[in-house]
Amino acid sequence: MKKEDIHLGDWQRILFGDTPGVFSWEVVVRTIIIYLFFLVVMRLLSKRMSAQLTITELCVMIMLGGIVSVPMQIPNRGLLPAIVVLLCVLFYQRGLSWLSLKKRKVELAVQGDVTILVKDGVLQINHMRDDSISNNEVFAQLRDRKIKQLGEVKRLYFEGNGTFSVFKEDSPRAGLSVLPVKDKTLNQTLKPVDNQKVCLNCGQPAQEQIHSGNQCPNCGHAQWTNAVQ
Repeated sequence: MKKEDIHLGDWQRILFGDTPGVFSWEVVVRTIIIYLFFLVVMRLLSKRMSAQLTITELCVMIMLGGIVSVPMQIPNRGLLPAIVVLLCVLFYQRGLSWLSLKKRKVELAVQGDVTILVKDGVLQINHMRDDSISNNEVFAQLRDRKIKQLGEVKRLYFEGNGTFSVFKEDSPRAGLSVLPVKDKTLNQTLKPVDNQKVCLNCGQPAQEQIHSGNQCPNCGHAQWTNAVQ
């Protein structure tokens, strides 16, 4: 389109583009057909598509959005090519799911593996770095489960589908607080343990008397604080 063809008062172009107004009715028909076929494909993909998405399922969702948008709106594109592509995506996803079920290596490659983020009340900093997860993200997940300090956590898993699973200690011990520092009122409900220090970064308990500058054996930081319970 040339510059001189653009006019702010050209409502025909603004509303309908280069197509005649009657094409709007065709868009309605195209949308209904694609929508119904899209529902069938979604139903056949699996129930997981309507629950927590894996990486492959998220890719499929993005692809489906791109596939169905073109034939619904562009007049010189037919519906049949889009339907063929939808079928290809369907067979691809179902085939990959079947292959993942048969071979563990394929499942790990396309969906990822579980990661331990907290072990026995201590943040696993190296694992968190590998998955680009910050302390605040871990603490937010724990607070969402009514956990106030790391000593209450036996394991925190970061699942391959992006969810978090928490297993609590049967007998919680003192640990690093996960409450926001600015919330002084709630922090006052936790009791400091004077004879137990923990790393301020990962919650690793000090095994012996520490001094200023002593590095944590788990994460290498040198800041310590009293454990709370």
